[in-house]
Amino acid sequence: MKKINSLSVLLGLGLLSSVTSVNAETQVQVIAPSASQSVASESIEVAPSKELVSSSDSATIRAINSQLNSSKAVAQNVTSVSQLSDVRPTDWAFTALQSLVERYGCIAGYPDSTYRGNQATSRYEFAAGLNACLDKINEIISAGLADKVSQEDLATLQKLQEEFAAELATLRGRVDALDAKTAKLEAQQFSTTTKLSGLAFFNVTGVSGNNAVRTPEATSTPTTRTPNITMSGLVWLTLNTSFTGKDSLVTQLAVGNGNSPFNAYTPLNSGFFNSTGVPFTDQTSGAAANTFVLRELSYTFPVFEKASLVVGPRVNFYKYFDGIRFIYPWNTSFNSINNTLLSNAKRGAGAVFMTPLGNQFDFKVGYLSESNEFGPGPSGTSAASPSSGLFGGNNALTAELGFKPSDAFKLRLLYSRTNLASFGGGLVGGVGFTPSLPGTVAGANNAQSDVFAANFDWLLSKGFGLFGRYGYSTTNINLAIGGSSNVVTQTFQVGAAFPDLFKEGALGMVSFGMPFNFTSGKSSLISGAGDGGTQYDLEFSYVLPVTKNISLVPSFYTIFNANNFSSNPTIFVGNLQAVFSF
Repeated sequence: MKKINSLSVLLGLGLLSSVTSVNAETQVQVIAPSASQSVASESIEVAPSKELVSSSDSATIRAINSQLNSSKAVAQNVTSVSQLSDVRPTDWAFTALQSLVERYGCIAGYPDSTYRGNQATSRYEFAAGLNACLDKINEIISAGLADKVSQEDLATLQKLQEEFAAELATLRGRVDALDAKTAKLEAQQFSTTTKLSGLAFFNVTGVSGNNAVRTPEATSTPTTRTPNITMSGLVWLTLNTSFTGKDSLVTQLAVGNGNSPFNAYTPLNSGFFNSTGVPFTDQTSGAAANTFVLRELSYTFPVFEKASLVVGPRVNFYKYFDGIRFIYPWNTSFNSINNTLLSNAKRGAGAVFMTPLGNQFDFKVGYLSESNEFGPGPSGTSAASPSSGLFGGNNALTAELGFKPSDAFKLRLLYSRTNLASFGGGLVGGVGFTPSLPGTVAGANNAQSDVFAANFDWLLSKGFGLFGRYGYSTTNINLAIGGSSNVVTQTFQVGAAFPDLFKEGALGMVSFGMPFNFTSGKSSLISGAGDGGTQYDLEFSYVLPVTKNISLVPSFYTIFNANNFSSNPTIFVGNLQAVFSF
């Protein structure tokens, strides 16, 4: 085979004329060795700056974009011509290609290790390749290796520069325009430190009707209620800001309009609103519907070598305590998202300290004073209120010890000391704000609870897991007339999970629980004790990922002995949820 100058093969053969394409045999994929050249070989979606590229060049730039965007594959570096599976030693340009790879590094192949020499090229693609090889040879000369470049190759390059001067100028102007546009975007972007993410939930919920149900109040009488099917929405918008790369400032806004049908059987004044039979995301997100609230505001930063500290006026308890790997906000109810006796400050003002203890243990301790989005606000028992403050309202000091002998199993032991402030003229307790005492007591000054809890989750195989919880609370109530009374409550939940059920990324779950059973002190309660019956909840849910960002979640709940009244009928709840993440 006749020896042919390598650069002539790549850059000269048939292209010194003014034609706009070359013979397929001369097609070469080239690699851009610098950042600027890499930018030049990609599609530009924004219009070039008029100051840097004249309007007469716009058609040329569009043509360049059209040509460079026609190939879907991304070129890959090669260090030897033997890496190109469709190039053979008998090919007429084999020696030239081999020289280009070994001497100049201007050749690239496709991801499937092919060279595709039969593809045609355009003058614009050729100009981009020429620009890349010019830069590579300049690098060689700048490195003091000018003797590695032959005079014949330099002469060829000079001719090609003259022939393709217009295309090269357009390419460089395009890069300059892109640099200017990038600088402008960086100067005007939302933030260099903050990332926005969000979750949106659509809920359609129905409950079996025509039920003569007694509500949780001790004086209630069976009343027939027929709640209609509802459709509601909830949105959480989270701004996550990092100043050092190791810290995190979380600002979360929420808005919703849900009032789930089962709330017809647990009215607000009963103390059990948004508990039994209510999907966790079927809520208003605040005291009023369709009103934005500050759901979370906290700052996490490292302390010591491996520990971290979370501080803020609104820290989310669920993120740090009593977690179970299979339970998410969108596949569970208010009664099942965490232990029903935890915590009196589901979002509170304070701090949480977290640290590993060796390879298998971890420890968390936190103090949170009630400051949640459903609370009465600055004038009530909130950490932001001067009347209660950080230490005078509902608050909880919680500690958790975790044991994780393997990635498949984790056990958590918790203790929480809680203080309960009175509200509404001497009332203490209620699921909403003081779950350590789910029932309500009248004529009280305040109360204190000791809560002991444990949970575990265990992934026995890739497609099957178990989980469970138990909680025990004893509450001492200081009465306004003097003296005190004591209420003891317990709760449990057991369940099974089925990861990747029917589809990768899906999750099936079934759980059975007793949300609150008062074992002593029932006579002190004006709400929650029922008639001696014990409520049980049976829940089924299935998370079906439709796309990477959209899931459908059907759920079905069965409530036995609702509100601890054995005389209440069994109630059924159905929910279909669409979850959008971004």
